[in-house]
Amino acid sequence: MASKTEAKQATPTWKSLETLIAGFAIAMITLHLVLRFGTSSAPTIVALPLWGVLVLGGIPLVWDLLLKMFRREFGSDLLAGISIVTSALLEEYLAGSLVVLMLSGGEALEAYAVRSASSVLRALSQRMPSVAHRKRGAEVEDIALDELAIDDIVAVFPHEICPIDGTVIEGHGVMDESYLTGEPYMMSKTPGSAVLSGAINGESALIIRAEKLAVDSRYAKIMEVMEASETQKPKMRRLADKLGAWYTPLAVAIGVAAWIATGNPVRFLAVMVVATPCPLLIGIPVAIIGSISLAARRAIIVRDPSSLEMADTCRTLIFDKTGTLTYGEPKLVQRICADQSRDQEILGIVGSLERFSKHPLAQAIVAAASEAKLAPHSVSEINEPPGQGLRGIVSGRNIEVTSRKKLLAQQPELLNQLPPQAGGLECVILVDDVYAATYQFRDTPRRDGASFIKHLGPRHSIRRTMMVSGDRESEVRYLAEQVGIEDVSFSQSPEQKLDIVNAETAKANSIFVGDGINDAPALMAATVGIAFGQNSDVTTEAADVVVLDSSLQKIDEFLHISRRMRRIALQSAIGGMALSIVGMMLAAAGYLSPVAGAICQEVIDVAAVLNALRVALPPKSMIDFEPSESEH
Repeated sequence: MASKTEAKQATPTWKSLETLIAGFAIAMITLHLVLRFGTSSAPTIVALPLWGVLVLGGIPLVWDLLLKMFRREFGSDLLAGISIVTSALLEEYLAGSLVVLMLSGGEALEAYAVRSASSVLRALSQRMPSVAHRKRGAEVEDIALDELAIDDIVAVFPHEICPIDGTVIEGHGVMDESYLTGEPYMMSKTPGSAVLSGAINGESALIIRAEKLAVDSRYAKIMEVMEASETQKPKMRRLADKLGAWYTPLAVAIGVAAWIATGNPVRFLAVMVVATPCPLLIGIPVAIIGSISLAARRAIIVRDPSSLEMADTCRTLIFDKTGTLTYGEPKLVQRICADQSRDQEILGIVGSLERFSKHPLAQAIVAAASEAKLAPHSVSEINEPPGQGLRGIVSGRNIEVTSRKKLLAQQPELLNQLPPQAGGLECVILVDDVYAATYQFRDTPRRDGASFIKHLGPRHSIRRTMMVSGDRESEVRYLAEQVGIEDVSFSQSPEQKLDIVNAETAKANSIFVGDGINDAPALMAATVGIAFGQNSDVTTEAADVVVLDSSLQKIDEFLHISRRMRRIALQSAIGGMALSIVGMMLAAAGYLSPVAGAICQEVIDVAAVLNALRVALPPKSMIDFEPSESEH
């Protein structure tokens, strides 16, 4: 923990030093020009401000570059160090001072660009309330946000910002969630509706039950992104280092060739000055940080910035089943009654009882009874021992909801009365100890699943889609047919999932999408692991990317953000390098002096950074697929 703290403290200190160096360089270069053109001072006096820049500014920068060389970090910024040393040796002090200004000023420019790219997140951080109104009985007290506990009752007054993630238990109104979801709509809120921290309440007060601690809320997760995006820059330079691997030796070769051909070492210096690779050093990190900001605004948390670089290169997409291609919410799809004429009667009775159950299937039965507009019955003597089913008295009748296995263990003679077992889940219902019905459930495929899978190849160059699940074969194949995936693996343990992902990633870069604890190993093994972050902290910790809104559209948005980031970053880097190479050729031919080359490079730097900043501006649309008519 101490090392992390020290690292965080060291970075701002060095950034502040470079900003001071840049300011000092500007002041001394200005003084030099005044002495040179505005007075008749001796050459030694005229050069004195430049010596100060090279000594007080150049030495710390060159020393930092030497330390990188000792660590075998041969980055493209090595060219700047060569330029500073060469200018001092050739007594081209103004050119050397301009390179010091470029290198130190580039860092200051990057810091400014990062602040601009993260401006939306910073605005969010300033909006969050520091207190919450906790309600206990009839009293409401203001407490610090971090004192809120799960299940606390919180009042959100009109026009206030919601301080915590939770569920509405009293009140009806609307909330503006556009800061968090990007959708410009007022979202209706009634008892049972989920609310997000950071949303702005409407005209009506709402009473909510806290479901997460403040540190685990949606708002807190977005704030973590802002902090992480400012401390992970070394990881974000891999693309720059790949480009710099050929750019640096090319620049040195052009400079050496110009020196040898003309016998003039100043030509070498001019080439090195023009070659200073600020588009690589600044443009690419700015593009990545801007993309992290844009993703966070779309409820997509990028935990590992390298995933933005890699996602567009992936050619295999592997899905877990439950909660990714399905909603993770079983639906009652079949009601098979011993006496079918009693279907509505039994559904009303069972639905009334299941209102008091926390079993995953209970909500599906309650929803079916509600859709059928069946009036609830009076319920008493509820009993639900863990793993033993649900019992209760509904309107004077004994009702039991149990499993096929438990029923046949007690009453094997009922085997012939039960329907054949189908894929998915089921429960058996007894009324007054007499078999009454079998209810069958399926986890509903996502409405947009088929069109999403279909568009992956043409739009994102995904050559292979797979489904890997721990569920039974019948359930997995049923879903695969619904969404159009042919390559399926079923009844897979976490270890088997891991083996499959490792094997596929060895063939081609892969993306794995999951949402359960058992998906964590596979998420870590894939080139890019994407987690739907509603269910498990373990899963989100293992993932490179966390989608806070469980939606296939968010995966599509992330893929587009990744592609757009690579395109704009490469535009800034390669465009800047191309212009620099043209400048190097002119310098090698003697058309650019070292000073003119430094000014030329500054213009290229500004253009590259301004282009990179475009990435934080949201395009009109980041989704390029639509659910088919059959999916509506």
